[in-house]
Amino acid sequence: MNKLTRGLSLKQAVAINMIDMVGIGPFITIPFIIGAMNGPQCILAWILGAVLSFTDGSVWAELGAKWPQAGGSYVFLQNLYGKQKWGRLMSFLFIWQTVIQAPLVIASGAIGFAQYLTYLIPLEAWQQKAVSGSLVIVLAFLLYRKISDIGKISVFMGMVVAGTILWLILSGVPHFSSTLAFTYSKDAFDFTPVFFFGLGQASIKSVYSFLGYYNVCHLGGEIKDPSKNIPRSIFISIAAIAGLYLAMQIMILGVLPWQEAKDSPFIVSMYFEKIYGTEAARIATAMVLFIATTSLFAVMLGYSRVPYAAAVEGNFFSVFGKLHPTKNFPHISLLVLAGIGFVFSLLFKMKEVITAIIVMRIIVQFLGQSVGIILYHQQKKKEHFPYRMWLYPLPALIGMTVWVFIFFTADVVYMEGAFAMVAIGGLLFLLHSYLNRKWPFAKKQL
Repeated sequence: MNKLTRGLSLKQAVAINMIDMVGIGPFITIPFIIGAMNGPQCILAWILGAVLSFTDGSVWAELGAKWPQAGGSYVFLQNLYGKQKWGRLMSFLFIWQTVIQAPLVIASGAIGFAQYLTYLIPLEAWQQKAVSGSLVIVLAFLLYRKISDIGKISVFMGMVVAGTILWLILSGVPHFSSTLAFTYSKDAFDFTPVFFFGLGQASIKSVYSFLGYYNVCHLGGEIKDPSKNIPRSIFISIAAIAGLYLAMQIMILGVLPWQEAKDSPFIVSMYFEKIYGTEAARIATAMVLFIATTSLFAVMLGYSRVPYAAAVEGNFFSVFGKLHPTKNFPHISLLVLAGIGFVFSLLFKMKEVITAIIVMRIIVQFLGQSVGIILYHQQKKKEHFPYRMWLYPLPALIGMTVWVFIFFTADVVYMEGAFAMVAIGGLLFLLHSYLNRKWPFAKKQL
């Protein structure tokens, strides 16, 4: 892994994180979030998503600064739980889930892109699938280059993302109605089981929109001065995006009645159409499509490093560990994930994909890392960490609590699917270990 080039600066790392976080997410999920909460109180889901991002981001920042290598969670789980035994199991489960989950993330962005495109161009169902699949192919081509070139492209993309959201926010100011934005029904804050179930469902969608705050950890082997720049890039990107998301949601609620907004498949287009008319709405839609493209760009870049990291250590198929002979990036890993993402983009629907992406990752990755960092500190109290989370272990404990809440308010089918993924991964791990005579089937030394 020392062949990777540390060519990404702090500015570039922040840009990569931000374009990964925004993407198509908020423009697709806002109607779902409003509908799940049935009113302007949906802002609570965005606040919860921001809190979770900051608290869980503290865990990622500490781990990323400690082990700045390609692979992110794969490397973290190994080191937290021990490379020879339980760490092998946890990292294997993570790679197993990544082979399915990363293409689902790719597919979700491509499907969302095709959905918004229908505002500009009427498309039949098969044509939308053709568009989403083609987008994955185009992005794989764009990523087929040196990391230093990608860093420069990411900064430009990040500026467009931030500019578009600021345009949305500022455009609504003259038309903002506090009555629309802050008028709640009498039962809006009745803390019944129905309220918390709705909050959980809405939070799944808001968290999906925040995902990506850790993307620099997957690129740890390519970040300059990682012990400082990884934590900084995580918190800068979360703070910036959280502010933009909250302002955007409030502004939309103050311009569009929530009863209309919750049923709109093109919430941003509808928003600009009401303010400026059809032509401006078409321009805004084109910007959303560009943002969706930039997010997929960052997602495919980060995830392609994960199977590569495992393959280099001999814990995944060796072909994934190959670097491009002249451009020096894991091209096989990129092409395989893009290929699976292409297939998934043709098979699945948006709402199903979003929930599956969140729920299937909670057990092994998010809870696994939070529990692991606490245990690691208890076992190795004198270990040096380049960055330590503030108010340890409170951020990790808060993050764990929110992850558990989100998991158990998801539909049962997704919870069952998550447990099934872990069970199947465990069986595959045992088979792999048996064939290679590794723990727990390693030959005893005499």
